[in-house]
Amino acid sequence: MLFSGPPADPTAPTPPTGSGTSASGSGTSSSGPGLPSATGAGPPSTGPGTTATPPRLPSAGAPADAATIALAAAGLLALLIALAGPGIAARGTGELRIPGAGLTTLLRTVLFSALAVHLGELLAPQLIRPVRSRPRTAVRSWSLYAALAGAAAAAGQIVQLAAVSGLGITETYATRDGGLLLLIANGLVLAALCAASKRPALALAPLAVVIGAEAIRAHPEAYSPEIGAALTVVHLTAASLWTGGLLYVLRTMWLWRGSPDAARALLGRYARLAIWLYVALAATGTASTLRRLPLDTVFTSAYGRTLLVKLALMAVVSALAVAARRRMLRDTDPAVAHRLARREQAVLGAVVVVSAILTVVPDPHGMSLRP
Repeated sequence: MLFSGPPADPTAPTPPTGSGTSASGSGTSSSGPGLPSATGAGPPSTGPGTTATPPRLPSAGAPADAATIALAAAGLLALLIALAGPGIAARGTGELRIPGAGLTTLLRTVLFSALAVHLGELLAPQLIRPVRSRPRTAVRSWSLYAALAGAAAAAGQIVQLAAVSGLGITETYATRDGGLLLLIANGLVLAALCAASKRPALALAPLAVVIGAEAIRAHPEAYSPEIGAALTVVHLTAASLWTGGLLYVLRTMWLWRGSPDAARALLGRYARLAIWLYVALAATGTASTLRRLPLDTVFTSAYGRTLLVKLALMAVVSALAVAARRRMLRDTDPAVAHRLARREQAVLGAVVVVSAILTVVPDPHGMSLRP
């Protein structure tokens, strides 16, 4: 079935007993949960009585403590950008201050991240299943926790909206934004229940409702909101599949570090899909910008300034994606391509935060000097 989960493959080869191979398929034991380093394994031994071994992703990278510190620092930086970003972008523009913009950005970042993680886990198994000689292991699912976090973020936005507007929770539900946020929260709760069931692919339906409600909520403008909502549906779906799919692929490649051929094949399959996702993102993003951002407000509005930052980050993501694909085609060892893809994922995380800021800052049409 389309988007079904990643069941264990009964036809996959089982490692022989006593071969020293671990459950993850690695021929060597990992010294910690650090990410693989860029250096490949040494040259295969071809002397008498030995067999050549294929190159593989290194079993250890930075020490666990260093990886944890780096992750914590990245999370703290994302938190600061989310909280302070809207205010910095609007400084000197003369635009009205939006109450609670920083907290709203943080909650929307969690919501977008939850969509990416869940949709990525529904997509990635379709890339994994055709990989030949793949290990039998699969990464632990995060979709349940992601959906619950997204539901909590939507509920948090309802509470914040009620506090800012001075309405009760029940009265807030009756407003346009409050009703849509309630639909998003309920959709993510239903998606969490599907993720916890034996048919996780059923979460596609409530996630589609969530994306549709978010697209409508993000376009309250009087000028052709239906066009903006349609563009947002495609854009948000493609962005979630790209970001979440890459996260799942990288986690799987780490788990398959003892099977470099399978890891390389998986990254190749993702790269081919990512090209089409990139095209969808570029087309819908360009169309949305042309219809929403007047040219005379590019540098003088918070929306225009934030969009420029997002475009710069997307340029970095594009360069890293192209570099990873070239190394993947050139080298049999996927270690360098894996490292570049990890950097791509990190920059994509920053793109998610900036995208959340874009949905919070004011519509720049009010600043335009054009009639």
